[in-house]
Amino acid sequence: MELLGTAVLALTAAFCAVSLKKYSPEIAVVLAVAAGVVLLLPILSQTWPIVRTLQEMSDRIGLDASYGVVLVKTVGVCFLCQFTADACRDAGQSALASKVEWAAKVTVLLLALPLMENILQVTAGWMSHS
Repeated sequence: MELLGTAVLALTAAFCAVSLKKYSPEIAVVLAVAAGVVLLLPILSQTWPIVRTLQEMSDRIGLDASYGVVLVKTVGVCFLCQFTADACRDAGQSALASKVEWAAKVTVLLLALPLMENILQVTAGWMSHS
């Protein structure tokens, strides 16, 4: 979906959700979440060229593929949790949104642990040779 189509659909869904909110808040939330999913799917399909390009670049320079995997997983976690937290906020559940954001932060740290270990090993090796 082109950016203009995304913007039009998002604004239309937002207008409808706001209009419905006074009469049926539950349906307004469902509409907003459904519109978010509809908007997100084409956007996600556009990420594959980015992933392929990152893979090709890391292959060309001889970078360990695990770094790229961690990067892609981390971005995926961030996108998923942001979408979920926003949906929770739209439903008036800011405490749940906050927990989702905390879960994302912990997950990103867990994903980064192997990279941090590699960096520390390289740094320790470099320091011992100095």
